[in-house]
Amino acid sequence: MEHFDTIVVGAGVAGLTAARLLTRHGRRVLVLEARDRVGGRVVTDRRYGLATDMGASWIHGITDSPVAAAAEAFGMRMVEYTVGGYQPDSRPIAYYGPDGARLSDAEAEQFAEDIRTLDATLVGVIAASGPDASYRDVAEEALAAQAWGAERAQRVREYLEHRSEEQYGAWIEDLAAHGLDDDSIDGDEVVFPDGYDVLPRRLAEGLDVRLTHVVERVRWTGDGVEVTSDYGTVTADTAIVTVPVGVLQSPEFVIEPSLPEPVAGALRRLKMNAFEKVFLRFRTKFWDDGVYAIRQQGPEARWWHSWYDLTALHGIPTLLTFAAGPAAVETRDWSEEQIAESILVQLRRLYGDRVERPTHVHVTDWQDDPHSFGSYAYMTVGSTTDDHDALATPIGGVLHLAGEATWTDDPATVPAAMLSGHRAAQHVLGHDVAIDGIWTAPA
Repeated sequence: MEHFDTIVVGAGVAGLTAARLLTRHGRRVLVLEARDRVGGRVVTDRRYGLATDMGASWIHGITDSPVAAAAEAFGMRMVEYTVGGYQPDSRPIAYYGPDGARLSDAEAEQFAEDIRTLDATLVGVIAASGPDASYRDVAEEALAAQAWGAERAQRVREYLEHRSEEQYGAWIEDLAAHGLDDDSIDGDEVVFPDGYDVLPRRLAEGLDVRLTHVVERVRWTGDGVEVTSDYGTVTADTAIVTVPVGVLQSPEFVIEPSLPEPVAGALRRLKMNAFEKVFLRFRTKFWDDGVYAIRQQGPEARWWHSWYDLTALHGIPTLLTFAAGPAAVETRDWSEEQIAESILVQLRRLYGDRVERPTHVHVTDWQDDPHSFGSYAYMTVGSTTDDHDALATPIGGVLHLAGEATWTDDPATVPAAMLSGHRAAQHVLGHDVAIDGIWTAPA
């Protein structure tokens, strides 16, 4: 039976970061990955000669970001595309009212001001909320504090619903009141015209990564760990498990003995979301120039409410929208053609006969991915922001969990994954190490 210093389960950014740092510090490390590629939820589709990021797409704020530093060191081309935290303005956004007519500049400015007013009220309401409050609860309390008529309040209510869905792929009643506490961006945001998957492929260079090894069981004692996959069992002094929350909660993935508190409680209060991307490419651009996003208000926007213009990425007219929360659940078994047609019905409300059929459609399917069961984790009602870090509490001195869901400050992001992998490596080593060891050459 092979024995290693550390076994890393999962070759996403968190696992590769930890393995790279440990290897650099002289540890013998094995990485076991269930997929036939590295990257986890960082994956690029290169059909039709274009790089389309089906999982992670953005660095949400490059200021002091280790991912931005690594991307620069690896020579990855970056294009500025700042989306912010589902912001109501700051970028050119074309708003369309419930009747399908575009709002005037004054109407759009008033709507954005209403959002800012509500958000200012929400700060205090959320701070005073109880542990079992949902984002719906605090949103309604904040709305009730405004002297608005029913129609005006409804437009803002819809916006908060859409923000919950687009930021975390969760229906507003299911998201904890503090679920959007991290909803802030520092610095410009960037995307990768050549694909985000360049990052994990570079991180994996020189590592012992064994693909298509589906781990079924991790058994830990005070003396070490045994990791069993469909290829057999290997042992190590320590293990770092970086699989998504959906896998940790799956009966197909067993940790033995069961996770202790506070790890187990934190895991119970987190849940994988329903969040799918839909890319639509067209021969010609039928929407307005100089518009970064298109947003629809009213009951017709229950599913399809926001489209983002990605034309600048490759020079091909492209819109990105999201099936998020209820929309993702309801369309889960739909074909790409059905989803595209449902979206086109809404675009025709706004642009009429100018809307043509797309030349290419890409729809993700993270909900049914057996190696993730969703796109990323969110805080359910009863959860607190501390649950993210609690999930990374070292277990028995030999077992560590890492990944985007284990990082409090900016969960659900690639920087969170990288930083969590760095932290796990430090826990294993027992001392601090510089994170830039991920991308710099050995001394």
